[in-house]
Amino acid sequence: MKKLVLLTALAVTFACKDKPKEKITQEIEAQTEQQESEWTVLFDGTSFDGWHIFSGMEITDGWKLEDGAMLLKPKHREEGKRFNIVTDKEYSNFVLSVEWMVSSGANSGIMWGVQEGDKYKEPYQTGPEIQVLDNVDHPDAKNGTSHRAGALYDMVSPSQDVVKPVGEWNHYLITINHDTNQGSVVLNDVKIVEFPVNGEAWDAMVANSKFATWEGFGTSRTGKIAFQDHGEPLVIGYRNIKIKEL
Repeated sequence: MKKLVLLTALAVTFACKDKPKEKITQEIEAQTEQQESEWTVLFDGTSFDGWHIFSGMEITDGWKLEDGAMLLKPKHREEGKRFNIVTDKEYSNFVLSVEWMVSSGANSGIMWGVQEGDKYKEPYQTGPEIQVLDNVDHPDAKNGTSHRAGALYDMVSPSQDVVKPVGEWNHYLITINHDTNQGSVVLNDVKIVEFPVNGEAWDAMVANSKFATWEGFGTSRTGKIAFQDHGEPLVIGYRNIKIKEL
């Protein structure tokens, strides 16, 4: 975003070099404000407004608010119970900006196109996942590079490992655009994954994955965004979450 603003500022400067300095400054400020307004805050660090438990009600357990972040820190967990959370609103084409952090051995994921209802017990049954993982100590990291942080889970591996150490905050910029049939993941300012999101190429990827026989997986162009509770007693954190619809 900063690069975009800088380029815009340079373009305005050269195009308007004959204009008064005050006028140029006003135009730059106006365009910057417009670009920033394209983003919608999904989590402001103070409440869970706009989110709820998957196929459930408001968030009253499992997740906590600490230092401007939402942390998965369940005090008690009944066997088999999950605290997956999803957005109240559905999205189709978007860019999602989110910071994430994991404790040692932790596993989570960010999914899109998620459908709710009695038919589905987990968001991953319908929503493709961008992996959130401790690549060092979680055993899933040993199941292939398509299971590591930044991967389109079980389908597309990250081109390189730019994940920060456990306990530090990472940044994802996830783009899903069904109109242009493009998906991508930028991790810590490095584009590491690109993939189609529909059509024959998408179907081929699904057919070669563990999801090949899963009815409804990755078929919905519109759905909720989900953060996964993998069921382990470990801390997962998300913060500075915003979205730009395309």
